[in-house]
Amino acid sequence: MLVYIKLWLNILFIVLKISSAACGYGFTLLSSKTKDINKIWGMGLNKDSQIGFHRSRKNKSKGYEYVLEPSPVPLPLAKPQQSRVLQVSCGRAHSLVLTEEGVFSMGNNAYGQCGRKVIEGEIYSESQIINKLQGFEDRVVQVACGQDHSLFRTEKGDVYSCGWGADGQTGLGHYDIASVPTKLGGDIGGVRITQVTTYGDSCLAVSETGELFGWGNSEYLQLTSVSETTQVNVPRHLHFNVGKVKEASCGGTGNAILTEEGHVFVWGYGILGKGPNLMETAIPEMIPLSLFGLSDFNPDICVDRIRCGLNQFAAITNHGELFIWGKNVRGCLGIGRMEDQYFPWRVTVPGEVVDVACGVDHMVILVKSFI
Repeated sequence: MLVYIKLWLNILFIVLKISSAACGYGFTLLSSKTKDINKIWGMGLNKDSQIGFHRSRKNKSKGYEYVLEPSPVPLPLAKPQQSRVLQVSCGRAHSLVLTEEGVFSMGNNAYGQCGRKVIEGEIYSESQIINKLQGFEDRVVQVACGQDHSLFRTEKGDVYSCGWGADGQTGLGHYDIASVPTKLGGDIGGVRITQVTTYGDSCLAVSETGELFGWGNSEYLQLTSVSETTQVNVPRHLHFNVGKVKEASCGGTGNAILTEEGHVFVWGYGILGKGPNLMETAIPEMIPLSLFGLSDFNPDICVDRIRCGLNQFAAITNHGELFIWGKNVRGCLGIGRMEDQYFPWRVTVPGEVVDVACGVDHMVILVKSFI
C-alpha cells in the first residue's frame, strides 16, 4: 500500500511537517522537527512494542498489537517541548529515534539491537521500555536499523553498531551478538564517514571523499568484489570504478549507489532495474539516465536521492519526481498494477517528492504540495 504524508489525526485533516519517515517489517514511524509535545507517530504492527506502548480503548491496562492510524509515541525526553526529533529508523521488530537529547530505542532486543543488555525470556509485547543509548564518544547524527542490528554515525564520522552479528553485519570482527554500541574499525578506522545504510543483513558506508565501504551478508554478491566468503565481519573498502559516491542504499539482496554526477548503479541479486535479463551481478551496473526522464526536452535531469526496501528500489530526481522498481509485493510500488517492475517507473503523486521510505510490502512518500 502506498501512503502519502497527509494524515487524518483526530478526524481533522492536518498537513504535518513530517521530516523523517521509516518503514519496518509491517510498521511505520513518522517524525517532525516540531517543538510540540507530539513529534513522533507510529502505525502498523506492534507485537514487540516497536512503535511504543499504545493503550487499548477497550482495556486501558493492555496495549494494541496493531495500531491502525498514526498515533503519538511519547518519548522520555528531559525537555519534551524544547528537544526535537531529528530522524527515525525501523528494523524487523525494533526502532531507533534520534533526538537532540540522544538516541532512543524500542522494540525487540533479543540480539541487543536496542543497545541494552539482553534479558533471557523478556516479553516485548506491551512493553513500555524506551531505552536511551549511552557510550558514544561524540554526538550521534544518523541512525540506521538493519533487520536485527543497528548502526550509528557520529558527528566526527565514526560508526558504531550493536545487535545480531551472525552474518558479520555488526562489523566488529566476530559473528556474535553485541548489546553495547561499539565503534567499528577495519577499513573505516580513522576514515570520516558521512553516511551509513543497512536494511537486511548487509551494510554500506560512504566517506567524505566519496569512497565506498561494505560489510555483513554477501550471499547475494554484495561484497564478492572483496571477498569470496558469504559473510564479511569487518568493513572493507569496495573499489568500484564508478566515480565519487554521493549516497548508498542497502536492500535485502540488492544495493544501489548514487554518484556525484547523478548516476545510479545497482548490484547484487533480484530485480535491479535493467530488465529481466539482469538478475544478479557482483559489479555495479549503471541504469541509463534516460530511464529517469533524461531527454533532449529535459537535458538537466539527474537523480538526487536513492532508497531501498527489502526487495524494491526508489529514486528521486532533481525535479522532485519519484521512480520505483523491484518486487511489487501487495502493490507496494504504487504503480497502479500488481506486477513486478523491471525498469524504473515514474509514480505520479500530487506534489514534489521530498523523500521516500521503503519497507517489505509498503512504502511511504513525503510530498511537498504544489498548492
